[in-house]
Amino acid sequence: MLLMSESENRLLYISQADINRINISIREIIEQLEVAFAEKAEGRIEMPPKPGIHPGNGDNFIHAMPAYIPAMKSAGVKWVSGFPQNQERGLPYISGLLILNDPETGLPISVMDCVWITAKRTGAATAIAAKHLAHPESSVVGILGCGVQGRSNIEALYVDFPLKQVMAYDIDPEASAKYATEIEERHGLEVIRVDHPKDAVSGCDIIVTAGPILKTPHATIQAGWMDEGAFASLVDFDSYWHPDAMRESNKFCTDDIPQLRHYQEVGYFQNIPPIYADLGELVAGLKLGRETPEERTIACNLGLAIDDMAVAPLLYEKAIEKGIGTCLPL
Repeated sequence: MLLMSESENRLLYISQADINRINISIREIIEQLEVAFAEKAEGRIEMPPKPGIHPGNGDNFIHAMPAYIPAMKSAGVKWVSGFPQNQERGLPYISGLLILNDPETGLPISVMDCVWITAKRTGAATAIAAKHLAHPESSVVGILGCGVQGRSNIEALYVDFPLKQVMAYDIDPEASAKYATEIEERHGLEVIRVDHPKDAVSGCDIIVTAGPILKTPHATIQAGWMDEGAFASLVDFDSYWHPDAMRESNKFCTDDIPQLRHYQEVGYFQNIPPIYADLGELVAGLKLGRETPEERTIACNLGLAIDDMAVAPLLYEKAIEKGIGTCLPL
């Protein structure tokens, strides 16, 4: 790990604005996560299930997400919150900070905003799952939830798939209208706003559900909606999916089985299909991904600490190189 100073105990604060200036590409993020998942598959990372607290009512959470990836010389923790009602207050649903430590000394060397990291690495994890589980010629994407993840998932999928059309659904018509304008301008894709969630599922090659994470799913997506050969990424856990719809999948995958089991113990994922593989096994080739054109496949990625710790050292090193960030004494 590149330390900012060998003689003084200092750390680098990297704000959200700083991270935007550093300007790491989504392709670089995908590549970093692929390394991390390959290391995970070989048992060469340390990542305990994330503990959390739940202030207030409903589905609020604040999670601690520690991880150590020796091959990437990355160790640290993300302290991240998700408060669904924040949107009504004009505040972001997701917020938090990440602390990066030097794995040789244990000293904290950087504190950085984690909103950008969370958005980008989550989209990157969808793209990696899609590489193994979606049809390679997938061109039509259904987005249910036109927020931050609806944007970052399209950005990441656009790297390796010949996307042409996005079917966009949101319970807020203004959100889907703003989303359509932005995605058309940024990526040159045709965006069709739909009034019914089924129209963002049926007829789509890839489906991304990106609403708030709920302990009790609203189960909007019904059996029979998902076409043969389609792939779905459940960014919001199983919140959008009826159990019968999930059971139509031929392969139901996740990014980490122990963490999913931990979530089940606290009340999530009470009615899901058997798990076929985790994402590391697919990346490392330990299990096959899509095997036939007709398979329906699902990836329910929980969002892992190794995702964040794969991106954080790259941000830190680029910040040092470019002289971005604020030096603070410990």
